[in-house]
Amino acid sequence: MSSRSFSTTFSVAQSPEEVFAAINNPRGWWSQAIKGETDKLGAVFYHQYRDSHRCTLNITELVPGKRIVWHVLQNYFDFVKDGTEWTGTDVVFEIASRDGKTAVRFTHVGLSPVQECYDVCSGGWNSLISGSLRALIIAGKGNPEERS
Repeated sequence: MSSRSFSTTFSVAQSPEEVFAAINNPRGWWSQAIKGETDKLGAVFYHQYRDSHRCTLNITELVPGKRIVWHVLQNYFDFVKDGTEWTGTDVVFEIASRDGKTAVRFTHVGLSPVQECYDVCSGGWNSLISGSLRALIIAGKGNPEERS
C-alpha cells in the first residue's frame, strides 16, 4: 500500500485553544449523530451516516492547543468492496501558531489513493475540514451532517 495519506491545511485568526475546542466538538462540524465523548483521552466515540458509513474511533492523543489523534477501531462502508478500509488508520489534527495565525493540518494517515474509497473520502474530508470545521472556528457555526 502507498505510504501517501490524505492531508489538507488551513489557517485562521483564532487561537490554538479555540481551534482545539472546535475540533473536539465534531457534532458541530462533522455529524450531529456522533455518540460518545469526543474530548477526553482514551474515550471511544461512534459515527454513523445512514446505512452507508459507520465507524468507531478512539482518542489516542489529546495535547491541548497542539494535537489530536483519533484511531479508527472499526469501520464499515457500503459503497466499496472492502468496507473496512479505514480500520486501523489514524485521523490526525496538528495545530500550530504561524505568522500571527493558527495553522491546522489535518491528515488521515492510511487513507491512500490506492484505496477504493479514496476519492469519496478525501472529497468528504476536504469539505468537512476546509469548509465545515473552518466555518465553526471562524464563525461559530459549522455545517455538520444532520441526525439521520
